[in-house]
Amino acid sequence: MKEEAVSEAGRAVSGEGPAKEPFLVTLGERIRTLRARRGLTRKVTASAAGISERHLANLELGTGNASILVLQQVAQALQCSLAEILGDVTTSSPEWLLIRELLEGRSDADLHRARNALTELFGSRGDSNSRLSRIALVGLRGAGKSTLGRMLADDLGYTFIELSREIEKVAGCSIVEIHSLYGANAYRRYERRALEETVQIYPEVVIATPGGLVSDVSTFNLLLTHCYTIWLQADPEDHMRRVVAQGDFRPMSGSREAMEDLKRILAGRAAFYAKADARYNTSGHSLEEAFTGLRTLVRNAAGLMDWSM
Repeated sequence: MKEEAVSEAGRAVSGEGPAKEPFLVTLGERIRTLRARRGLTRKVTASAAGISERHLANLELGTGNASILVLQQVAQALQCSLAEILGDVTTSSPEWLLIRELLEGRSDADLHRARNALTELFGSRGDSNSRLSRIALVGLRGAGKSTLGRMLADDLGYTFIELSREIEKVAGCSIVEIHSLYGANAYRRYERRALEETVQIYPEVVIATPGGLVSDVSTFNLLLTHCYTIWLQADPEDHMRRVVAQGDFRPMSGSREAMEDLKRILAGRAAFYAKADARYNTSGHSLEEAFTGLRTLVRNAAGLMDWSM
């Protein structure tokens, strides 16, 4: 014990500080990942949780030992359960534990096959032909979803839907008002309802989705089930340049480190975007070049004759 105390004292003198508790480090990483996935800055998250930004920073760095009530507030701000922050749902029952044991250590390809098998088992898989007639574009803002989506819809003779506009119709107010009046959880409910209605009403459609749709797993799963999804990618610099050209800095408003925020958001969502059926990088292409490439990708997937060739 005396040697440990001397060691701790030596680290304090040298400026290294005490060793971090592994659990707190893991907890901090989980909070940081969830925040990035939802596209929230540390300042916004701290404000929603009712704690100081410094307190949240300490939590994310693994140096803050928060009370259970503070963690509950952070979970609410991140629109997730406390269990998701502390651990994972697969500890909740023997069946979950047995399933987890079967899947643990499997490759991503194996997990993909398992998900498809479960989808088939529980009857939620959409008809393959109807999926190919509903094209959904996912990705961060600035990837070209709206511009290229509208061009693609015109080319295919499909309806074009900007899902954000449909969300506003369902809610009866603007996106900004939804968040300010009702909060993020209400926004996610409107988002799911708007997607459900779009899928039911339009058999042939191109949908430009909000960048954060993948933050809600159930809504994203609905999209994957009923639509042929394409991840429109772009370099972070192109994302930022296009967002600036639109005169809109959401969700990075008020941040002096907008580019770093954007990169963290992309890193937090990339694994989900990657579940799309296809991906197409719009960086390094003119608008016409990007459209031609996307058009070819979609027509090949749907088995449509490209008469422009």
